[in-house]
Amino acid sequence: MKQELERLLVAALKTLEGSLLAELPPAGAVTVERTRDAGHGEFATSVALRLAKAARKNPRELAAAIVKALPSSPLIERTEVAGAGFINFHLARAAYASELAAIHAQGDAYGESRMGAGERVLVEFVSANPTGPLHVGHGRQAAYGATLANILTAVGYAVEREYYINDAGRQMDILAVSTWVRYLEICGETLPFPENGYRGEYVRPLAAKLRAEAGQGLHRSAAAVLEGLPADAPAGDKEAYIDALITRCRELIGVDGFRQVLNLALAHMLADLREDLAEFGVLFDHWTSERALGESGAIDHALAVLEQQGRLERREGALWFRATEFGDEKDRVVVRENGVKTYFASDIAYHLAKCERGFKRLIDVLGADHHGYVARVRAGLIAMGQPGDCLEATLIQFVSLFRGAEKIPMGKREAQFVTLRQLRAEVGNDACRFFYLMRSHDQPLDFDLELAKSRTNENPVYYIQYAHARVASVMKQLAARGLHFDLEAGLANVARLTEAQEQAVLSSLTRYPEFLEQAAVNRTPHTLVHYLRELANTFHTYYNASAFIVEDATLRDARLALVLGVAQVLKNGLRLLGVSAPTSM
Repeated sequence: MKQELERLLVAALKTLEGSLLAELPPAGAVTVERTRDAGHGEFATSVALRLAKAARKNPRELAAAIVKALPSSPLIERTEVAGAGFINFHLARAAYASELAAIHAQGDAYGESRMGAGERVLVEFVSANPTGPLHVGHGRQAAYGATLANILTAVGYAVEREYYINDAGRQMDILAVSTWVRYLEICGETLPFPENGYRGEYVRPLAAKLRAEAGQGLHRSAAAVLEGLPADAPAGDKEAYIDALITRCRELIGVDGFRQVLNLALAHMLADLREDLAEFGVLFDHWTSERALGESGAIDHALAVLEQQGRLERREGALWFRATEFGDEKDRVVVRENGVKTYFASDIAYHLAKCERGFKRLIDVLGADHHGYVARVRAGLIAMGQPGDCLEATLIQFVSLFRGAEKIPMGKREAQFVTLRQLRAEVGNDACRFFYLMRSHDQPLDFDLELAKSRTNENPVYYIQYAHARVASVMKQLAARGLHFDLEAGLANVARLTEAQEQAVLSSLTRYPEFLEQAAVNRTPHTLVHYLRELANTFHTYYNASAFIVEDATLRDARLALVLGVAQVLKNGLRLLGVSAPTSM
């Protein structure tokens, strides 16, 4: 209904162009909003106030002219000018009947729109280093990214989902050497495990697979490994020790041997990540490798573009990008003195590749520790001739798990963490997806395990799913009593739904497309969560106050048409969240 009222306003303004209005405002600037007071109608617009100065008219006079120019519509009972120049719309009962009919006619597509006009959007999310299992923090990024992509698709964007595999650099080397040390233990060697290694139990199966694949071929004595290494923490520097151990590993087993260890560990960790995410209902269109990016020449290409633009310079042997010229807080090294390209060089090359693949909007879903990331990558994009505003980054705040009053400690390197797989096994996918999305992504999330597992109305996902199941139960009761539901008759008699609870449900249903677009525009899936909770609450209130299967057939059909509309909208919203809509509980 909101969209239809805005279309009528645009049509009215067009008739005033050239007389009262010199030019039309952008279509996106012509908006209506829900009123807070039903006495002022259901919707209102301040468009006359915003256009009055340019039109050199009193806002109330302009508002009256707009009202007079409005095309007739069965949705509107009356329109009035109020206050300093607001236009209030009072909807006809037929408006709600029309919207309920649209819900039944459009079914699973109800609420969708063409707002995005097919613009190509790439949503990159999770992108966790493949150095360990996904933990609960990654789960929040996965739920947010997947849901945002679903919402953007629903409102007309051409969305693709991407996982960027950070399979190059030091963290992968640490995983490889951690696997190799565990492999040496299997081979019978006794040596200390590096303090800065990956200590989780998940490394031991990798080592076992390496032993099965390589046999004794990569076995070296502990004495050969440890000879001359600097002291590890706590007596020494754990960073220096792990770097020295990586160098020693390469010396002892060679470049090919080290690559064998790394590739095995990477392949098995990636397989685990893919499986975990797929089981969580999170699928990607592309898995893009950082290593492949470098091997393809994409990084060299990006640096060549910067060179052509005159944005690079040599300082003390390193190659620098003058990022401060484009809004970054400092200049950035792209090639170190030793000729090694930096992670920043990979980043800007990756984002240039995204643009060159034809995406008009790049949405990166990142961890909370990525402050400053957007400014430096955007600087690189602008310097390479791309629109800086094509890049958006959403920072997902941390998750804390609670079991009762006890907070569960988490730390990946120390292997003190709860994996996403463990969380899903305990509370289920539905609760995981929903609880991750209940709170705005820019706020820390306290995940209550006991609440997520409860089957009570205090559990919001249960409360919403129960509303959907209740409608299914009503229809089962109808069939058990040998009665028939006539949808056409129900929609024809929506005017009989005059009770306060029925009007509240009708009003709530019509808000779904608005909340969906709001969630898309603001990148806030929790907006949709809140809407579904409100709709479920309105339905439960109605369910508890009224009987649906009544003797009066026309009233019964109207009420059933209404509650089936509720079930459809709940199903549509839950599907976008990645949550099931059960028919029994």
